[in-house]
Amino acid sequence: MALSQRYRLLAPLALVGAAAIALSGCAEATPGGGNGGSEGKTTVRISGGITGSEADDLNKTFAQFTKDTGIKVEYTGDKSFEGNIVTKVTGGDAPDIAIVPQPGLLKSLVETGKVQKAPEGVSKAVDENWSKDWKNYGTIDGTFYSAPMLANLKGYIWYSPAKFKEWGVEVPKTWDDMIKLTDTIRSKTGTAPWCAGFASGDASGWPGTDWVEDLVLRQAGPDVYDKWVAGDVKFTDPEIKDAFEAVGSILKNPDYVNAGFGDVKSINSTAFGDVAAKVADGSCALTHQASFLSANFLDVKNAAGETPKVAPDGDVYAFIMPGTKEGELSVEGGGEFVAGFNADKSTVKVLEFMASPEFADARVKLGGVISANKNADPSLASSEFLQDAMKIMQDDKTTFRFDASDLMPATVGSGSFWKGMVDWIDGKATDQVLSDIQAGYNN
Repeated sequence: MALSQRYRLLAPLALVGAAAIALSGCAEATPGGGNGGSEGKTTVRISGGITGSEADDLNKTFAQFTKDTGIKVEYTGDKSFEGNIVTKVTGGDAPDIAIVPQPGLLKSLVETGKVQKAPEGVSKAVDENWSKDWKNYGTIDGTFYSAPMLANLKGYIWYSPAKFKEWGVEVPKTWDDMIKLTDTIRSKTGTAPWCAGFASGDASGWPGTDWVEDLVLRQAGPDVYDKWVAGDVKFTDPEIKDAFEAVGSILKNPDYVNAGFGDVKSINSTAFGDVAAKVADGSCALTHQASFLSANFLDVKNAAGETPKVAPDGDVYAFIMPGTKEGELSVEGGGEFVAGFNADKSTVKVLEFMASPEFADARVKLGGVISANKNADPSLASSEFLQDAMKIMQDDKTTFRFDASDLMPATVGSGSFWKGMVDWIDGKATDQVLSDIQAGYNN
């Protein structure tokens, strides 16, 4: 599903990756200045899809930049950004800068002809600070338009370190180890180890797409993943069916789910964020969810009636779902891309700053987010969990891919794929589900 839509549902929860930040607005000349006028006289106005405290933090990130350059940057939240930005741009009301939450939306904006090619300084900064994968996501038809900004990481398995110690088990290093771990917990507790929730209003089913994407990436590899995203590998092809069957070995196994909630079909009626409470109180040993689930633990209680501590030696923590071979580190996630709509000197300076480690450090230090900028300082992240997540994103050995459903056509990624996951959990045959999802390409 589109990350930005997902994060609107999570607005008070998001701690990692300020998904859905999108900037719109117009450069406004101050007295004595103008568009392209003297530096320090131009206000670059920025609006986007993030509101509340995250919008405040985005504004604060530019404080030192304004002191150093005299360029004032103003951000105003607009939850309707995604639905209206293309219309605004085509209607002549393009912003100075847009922070776009998906490569697909970036492509739509580029197709308006209004997005500027990334300035030379931005291109150089991205070459120095990000992996080629990240630069590729900001490149459309061979032209680099948009630098990456913040990031979020998926594929986490949340668990209780205290319970692991009690059961005498360790974090698994391979997929097979994780299945053995599941069986061990089952034998020690006599209850289902896993819990899951797919309910998310009109977006129900998206947590299942994340499961499948993780397994395609880990089992079939990044090349097949890329071909799947491009539509060259179909949902009905063996590699995708294999991923569904691997996910089903957990989520459709009545011995493994749905801890604290009911049977397999209860997954569809369980809100995705509700699993946090079950992990915190010990009734669920394992759950699969993105890094932003860390925020949900702030609103629940552990078995002692206290807010659970998220730490390697605390009440809850998380490890990246392992691959088929030990040592492999393949992850999916999301992030934002910064695109400019004019060549004004102040706009260019803001774009260059937002591509820098200094911007990443300033925003990360304020809390709740991470960056994949390799020269940013992960020690500035606001928790040990976020520090670990940021190091994974910066690691040269990490294979990163953007959320597949965000890259697919909306009729599939946020349409037939979501619905197919719900139907699958309800008991529809895998082959029929895969055929139904693939049919989304014809809508």
